[in-house]
Amino acid sequence: MNNFLFVAAENDALENCKAGGMGDVVRDVPRQISDRGDKVHVVVPAYSRLHKGGLPRTTLNFTLRGIKTTAELYEVQPKKEFPNIFHYVLHHPEIEAGDIAHIYHNDPEEPFYTDAIKFVIFCTAVAEAIKQGAFGDLDIVHLHDWHSSLLLFLREYHPEYTNLKDIRTVYSIHNLAIQGIRPFDGNYSSVKNWFPNLPLDYQKLMDYRYQDCINLMAVGIRFADAVHTVSPSYKEDVLLPSSPPEFIGGEGLEKDLQKADQEGRLFGILNGCNYKNINKEKKGNIYRNTVKALFGWLQQEDKKYKADFLAHTGEKIMAFVDERPKFIASSVARLTEQKFYFFMRSPEAFVEILKHLEKVDGIFMLLGTGAPEYEELFRKLSYEHKNFIFTNGQSEKLIDSMYLESDLYFMPSLFEPCGISQMLAMRNGNPCLVHHTGGLKDTVDHMITGFAFDGDSYDEKIKNMLGALDMALDVFENDKPTWKKIQAAARKKRFTWEKSVDQYYKLLYKLD
Repeated sequence: MNNFLFVAAENDALENCKAGGMGDVVRDVPRQISDRGDKVHVVVPAYSRLHKGGLPRTTLNFTLRGIKTTAELYEVQPKKEFPNIFHYVLHHPEIEAGDIAHIYHNDPEEPFYTDAIKFVIFCTAVAEAIKQGAFGDLDIVHLHDWHSSLLLFLREYHPEYTNLKDIRTVYSIHNLAIQGIRPFDGNYSSVKNWFPNLPLDYQKLMDYRYQDCINLMAVGIRFADAVHTVSPSYKEDVLLPSSPPEFIGGEGLEKDLQKADQEGRLFGILNGCNYKNINKEKKGNIYRNTVKALFGWLQQEDKKYKADFLAHTGEKIMAFVDERPKFIASSVARLTEQKFYFFMRSPEAFVEILKHLEKVDGIFMLLGTGAPEYEELFRKLSYEHKNFIFTNGQSEKLIDSMYLESDLYFMPSLFEPCGISQMLAMRNGNPCLVHHTGGLKDTVDHMITGFAFDGDSYDEKIKNMLGALDMALDVFENDKPTWKKIQAAARKKRFTWEKSVDQYYKLLYKLD
């Protein structure tokens, strides 16, 4: 029996421990490993809350900033039990809940300042737990994004943790754009502050653009035994330099990725999607679930600043309870540049989309929270357009209803490492309209399982996005047999974790 450790910032196997797609991966891959008869431990930070009610497993003593510090490892209950999967959280007073999904901090003045503090403490405590044998004898350590890459730094440079060199360590890139860049020195949240006595190889650790800084995403790519992007097409994208907004590629790390590729350490493996034990909403509940969510948020203290807007959304949705629209286009996503850059830069294009939908008695439903300027844009557009329903919050029940009851799922991502939303929509026979980039290329086939747009220039992309919508609406209105065929093909498509984890074992873990 092989013994694995997953180290990440998110784990959707636990309640309230997810901000994005990484949480789904860290939930689902261990289940496949368990199905194969292997054992897996999953550890995430406690964020001052997830350890409550957990079982204390061990106290970890280690040195940071030249001072002895202590963290506690707790075993916690998952939402669903599976054999040979053990879930842990690490508690330390400086590992606090953030303002993004109660996980990450948004530090606009000094990016990654607070998160780097959290994840340096977390990774050092995990290194100590491995050294103490808290997870048994490990065969594989699987790290996820920059939040966990400091383990590779410790493996490389810290005399206390040379034992980590005996364990095969693989590194998954979920979002290359978020890199965890911090100063080497002169800052509370800098490497030298945490490890004042460690000799550093600045050349191997530095960010090429900010040479007085460490780049923790780069550390993962440079030192892991295998590096993994979450789709094959995204792997090809990141080997090329970015040229925004037309093309988002390696984001300054393309040379590191090219080197990993030449050394046979870089692999593109498509994420899977869960097709078993799915929470199913009843058909016809979409408006009821919207209203329920809105009433819930209206009573929350932290939503008071947008209470007027939530009431406005509720009023709009009531119009559709009696008179259902003939067509629903929808999107569910964090409101960020990655997901909605096209709409932020060209709000007039989004207005055009709403006008095109109006012609077929259609509405656009968007659910999400995120960057304040994006929330503000969509609130403004919602006040101005009666067929745009912006649900500015998070609700699992409503999300399930939207995947189930939409006619067209809209995903105009500027770049997309893999994407899970399009898979979830397709699972419900919901055709997607996507930007032909990264993992969206690998999952949506134009006019077969959905619709896709691209272009050589920004203006061409916008023009083609509207053209693809017109094509979808035309098929929906005038060619029902083709529409039903696309729906059926989308529903039949299977992106299984079983298939993906077969590739993990062969290419990443080297266990086949």
